[in-house]
Amino acid sequence: MKVSILQFPGTNCEHDTQHAFEELGATTEIVWHKDENIPSDTDLLVVAGGFSYGDYLRSGAIAKFSPIMKAVSTYANSGGKVLGICNGFQVLTETGLLPGVLKRNDGLHFISKHHHLKVANNDNVFLEELNNGDVVNIPIAHHDGNYFVNKDTLKELYDNNQVLLTYTDEEGNIKNPNGSVDSIAGVCNKEKNVFGLMPHPERAMEVLLGSDDGIKMLKGFFK
Repeated sequence: MKVSILQFPGTNCEHDTQHAFEELGATTEIVWHKDENIPSDTDLLVVAGGFSYGDYLRSGAIAKFSPIMKAVSTYANSGGKVLGICNGFQVLTETGLLPGVLKRNDGLHFISKHHHLKVANNDNVFLEELNNGDVVNIPIAHHDGNYFVNKDTLKELYDNNQVLLTYTDEEGNIKNPNGSVDSIAGVCNKEKNVFGLMPHPERAMEVLLGSDDGIKMLKGFFK
């Protein structure tokens, strides 16, 4: 399996992401934002976390104009699998590949800690290694993680099984760290080939570092 990982000025999770997928047996390649093509042998394209362009204007708002993003849209619209993690999620919403926007956290503070998530829908390649209702422990690290959609879009997300993950406590009860509507932590597109989440599964690969729950999340892409 070949995983291509996008890198913008300010990206800081590309090597974490590379390490995580290589540990699972993938070959990887980091793709600079000024490139105009995605490697032709790409099986999964990851938009890694960090602070693209310093999060000026809005998180991801400048990155969407990078030369590589035209190829990203073409790849996604052709059915290619895309995963956006944290800032990558923000970039995908800014480009319109995923619905919604990411606003400033309700508390107006940067949050960095492990947080539990509940699987809302495993009817997709990303989460098929998990069961609906499973609770995982995954790090979060964001300032603009407050996911928002209007009521009509929220209904569409549920109607189409696009809500993937929600923020909870260890028992699976809602525990919202940032104000996200319905405590949503991750979504996908209607076609279920573009995925985005604010938490960092690539940082949950080893029990020694707090959790290895990210393994099952990322393993879904290997089928």
